[in-house]
Amino acid sequence: MNFELTQEHRLIQKTAKEFAQNELLPEVLKRDESKIWPKEAVAKMADLGFLGIMVDEKYGGSGMDTISYTIAMEEIAKVDAAASVIMSVNNSLVCSLLSKFGDEFQKEIFLKKLSKGEKLGAFSLSEPQSGSDASNMLTFAKKENDSYILNGTKNWVTNGKNSDIVIVAALTTKDVGHKGISCFIVEKSFDGFESGKPEKKLGIRSSDTTELYFDNVRVPKENLIGEEGDGFKICLETLDGGRIGIASQALGIAQASLDASIKYSKERKQFNKPIAAFQALQFKMADMSIAIDTSRLLIQKAAWLKDNHMPYAIDAAKAKLYASEAAMKASTECVQIHGGYGYMRETGVERLMRDAKITQIYEGTSEVQRLVIARDLLK
Repeated sequence: MNFELTQEHRLIQKTAKEFAQNELLPEVLKRDESKIWPKEAVAKMADLGFLGIMVDEKYGGSGMDTISYTIAMEEIAKVDAAASVIMSVNNSLVCSLLSKFGDEFQKEIFLKKLSKGEKLGAFSLSEPQSGSDASNMLTFAKKENDSYILNGTKNWVTNGKNSDIVIVAALTTKDVGHKGISCFIVEKSFDGFESGKPEKKLGIRSSDTTELYFDNVRVPKENLIGEEGDGFKICLETLDGGRIGIASQALGIAQASLDASIKYSKERKQFNKPIAAFQALQFKMADMSIAIDTSRLLIQKAAWLKDNHMPYAIDAAKAKLYASEAAMKASTECVQIHGGYGYMRETGVERLMRDAKITQIYEGTSEVQRLVIARDLLK
């Protein structure tokens, strides 16, 4: 068992760290405050190959493994979790889905552009009435000659406004539950396809989250992914991989919280000594460090299993659950260590706490992860 990073992994870590420090850090608080989508940074991520890290070079990707992806995600999320989720969706939920389930036509036409960053992708499964019950779906695609006519509404779509291509789950057969769900590639340029106003969010405020509206959108039959009825299985398998990405995002937030806590506790003096000298704060940071290391090991295990084509869904659920809760705890303690200054936006640490919360909710809530894990234990 070898815990050392390879030379390639160290290089991706160095590249991602330099990108985050040089391109994301300077105006990260301004983007958060004003909800500015990081257009230039996304373009730079594309240039660096970060938008198609795991895609085969044949289709324009970087051809790297999942561990490389988690390393890059962690470094970027340390600085800007909003930028990291834009990257995560394009990699985990769009490119990975098309790499695994798309046909050759779809890979040539869509995956190549997405992996190179020439186009940006989004993934839409949730609907206003569904929540965690994703199969409770109303969006319907009716077969008509050589096309499908798509009608319905999707919500909570990351990259919803700024994406060019959206993976859409829709019913093609009613009254048969999840067996009637299919997956489609829908281009923003299609008539009748509109995105709503960006949601007003607690955290990751410089990424956009919107509703999507489909009003008699004509989708070519060539844009159906797999067969009719395959959609729910495709989405669930895709989300398993997505949870590794979100776990890595949470890890980055947690690590940033610990780094900020260490720095501030050495600088801030009370009662004539740095607050780092007080055992109460030392214990907080020790617990944060243990949770971070545990999260990283869980993530790397899930990524290794995925790269070696072994079952990884349960390990991804464990990594996502643990890392997201570690991020929430670490970021809350970081604010506490900073005291009154931590509550002020100028210090930037309250942003970590706001950004951390969503990692416990999207791509499967903590409750859903526990359900997945428990069902595996009791099967």
